[in-house]
Formats: sequence, C-alpha cells, structure tokens
Amino acid sequence: MNKPRLLLTNILVFLITGVIAVVGVPLEAYFNGFDAFEVTACIFLIYFSGMSITAGYHRLWSHKAYETNSVVRFILAVGGAMALQNSILHWSSDHRVHHKFVDQNGKDPYSAKRGFLFSHIGWMLRDYESHRYDDYKNCRDLQKDAIVMWQHKYYIPIVLATNFGIPMALGFLNGDVLGMLLLAGVFRLVVVHHVTFFINSLAHIWGKQPYTDKNTARDNGILAFFTFGEGYHNYHHIFEYDYRNGIHWWQFDPTKWLIRGLSALKLARNLRRCPEERIEKARFEMMMKRTQKKISHLPDAEEIMVKLQHEYDVLVAKMSDYYATKKKLLEFNQARIKKSYDNFELANKYQELKLSMVQQKQKLYELYQMA
Repeated sequence: MNKPRLLLTNILVFLITGVIAVVGVPLEAYFNGFDAFEVTACIFLIYFSGMSITAGYHRLWSHKAYETNSVVRFILAVGGAMALQNSILHWSSDHRVHHKFVDQNGKDPYSAKRGFLFSHIGWMLRDYESHRYDDYKNCRDLQKDAIVMWQHKYYIPIVLATNFGIPMALGFLNGDVLGMLLLAGVFRLVVVHHVTFFINSLAHIWGKQPYTDKNTARDNGILAFFTFGEGYHNYHHIFEYDYRNGIHWWQFDPTKWLIRGLSALKLARNLRRCPEERIEKARFEMMMKRTQKKISHLPDAEEIMVKLQHEYDVLVAKMSDYYATKKKLLEFNQARIKKSYDNFELANKYQELKLSMVQQKQKLYELYQMA
C-alpha cells in the first residue's frame, strides 16, 4: 500500500517558522532586543489567536457548547485564521471525527495510539484524510453559518492579512516592522501551534483519568495553563458539549472565563453544562473500577466489593434524591415562591439530603482508602 502523499506546504510552513522562531528570534533579541510594546503585542496575540481556537473553533463551532452573535463569531473566525490551523469548517470536521472515533487508528485523524509525534504534528505532514473533505457531511450545521463559509472561502487572504498585516501595522506604529514580524508574527504563531497541538498529543498521554478510562484523554492542570484551559481533557472527552473544561472555580480555564464573561455582557447565551449528578456518578464509577482492580488479588476481594457496591448504590440513590430536590427548589425560587410553606419544607429537605449525600461520599472515600 502506497504512503499518503507528503503535504509540502504544511512541511515548509512548520519548518520555516520553526527555524525562524528558534534561530531568528534569539538573534534579533541579542543584537537589537525587543521592547515592552513588542512583548505585550506578542502575548496579546498569542491569547487572541489561541483562544479563538479554543473558544471559537473548539467549544463554539465543533461542540456547540454555547451560542453568540455575529460580531463575536466574526472576531473568533479572524483570530482562528491567524492561528493558521485551517478553516473552521475543516478543523471542526477533523475534531468531530476525532471524538467519534477517538484512539481508533485509521479513523481518528490524530490518534494518540499512533504515538506522540503522529498525534502532535505527524498527521498534518501527509494527506491521510483527503477522502473526507468532499462535502464535510459531519458539519452540515456549520455550512449554514455565513461567517463560517465566508472564512472557509477566503481563508488564505485572511491568513495573510492577519499573520503579516497585523504585525506589520503594529511594527510600523512602533518603528520596528522586522522585530514585530519576528516576535508577534512568527514566534507567536509557533507558540500557538505547539500549545494547541499538545491537546492532541500530551493531553492523551500525561495526566489523570478521573472520569473515564475508555479513551486515552487525561486531565492535567499544568497542561491546562499552557493550552488556555484545554488540559482538562479527560473531562472534555466524556462531557464534550460542556462549555467548561475546568469545572471547578480554581481550575485554570481562561476559555471558560471568556465565555462566561461574554455571557455576563449579553454577548453569549445558552451556555451548556453537564448536570452535576452525571459528573459525580462518572467520578465514583471510576473510583469503583480502580478499587476493584486494586483489591482483585486479595482473598476477600469479593466480600469487600459487595460492601463497596452496596455503599455505592446507597450513594447513587441519595444523589438522585438530592439533585431532584435541588432542581425543584431552583424551580420554586425562580417562580418567586420563596415564602410559601411548600418551599420551606423543600428547602429543609434539600439541606438534609445534601448533608446525607456528603456523609455518604465521605464514607465511601474512607472505604476506598481502606481497600
């Protein structure tokens, strides 16, 4: 069987920009230096183009995790083109296939099971998937979006205008066009390329699997810091439509904060979140699975698992009651019946169920640790 043809344009882009970033930028820094304006512009454009991928290409268009207006979509489309990772339509098609066939070699475009180099960059150096782009049939919804189709049609001119035009204009204002092109143009592009590629490679190799082990995706707080919040990848692969990757307030997820900020400004709507009950159940199911494997060699393993299963079933029942009551309480509050007797009874029941569920969680944690 013949190897897929080499994609010479991609190879040249990665090679030339890589050499300039590794050799040209340090030489420019040594001989001429970079001023505060150039450094600030570089950092701003790293976040602008990088988060146009994470908030735009990924969470908005690929997963429909929220909705926004045409102005925000236009800005994200321009920023995404500046990241030079193909059009929204092409990128989203790849990504939807990745989620559908994750880790299946030959079907997953950037399967982590083909190795780090393949999932990081190798899949873009040969034409492995040319047969899939006749009609983008898995992105029919995006083909109805005028901004998506405008960007797809004029992708190359937008790429040139953003990657050369914006840095050159900033350099002209600052009096150093070459320095700005090197730092905010090429160096910025290489950084955004590789931190985004880490989501396909490192995020499937390095980290923990608190929610599922049915695929290679990992949660990694360190990686989240460098990937605009996308490092909580194990969570994302089981709850892909959630607009958040880091679900806790303390988890670094600037893409989540951007979307939430847009919502606060009435520029985003219908932010989708996975129900807490499903998240908790997935987490405890993984705990059960790991504990079962851990104690499988013990002579009384079956007896321990029966006890754990019983406590797990009790917790699931309490969780179901708790979240059902919480939902009813929210509905009452939204209806502004806060002073009613029924609502008072419901609030008391909610607090009792919450306490009972927390106690049951603690009991199960202790049993896991003892096993």
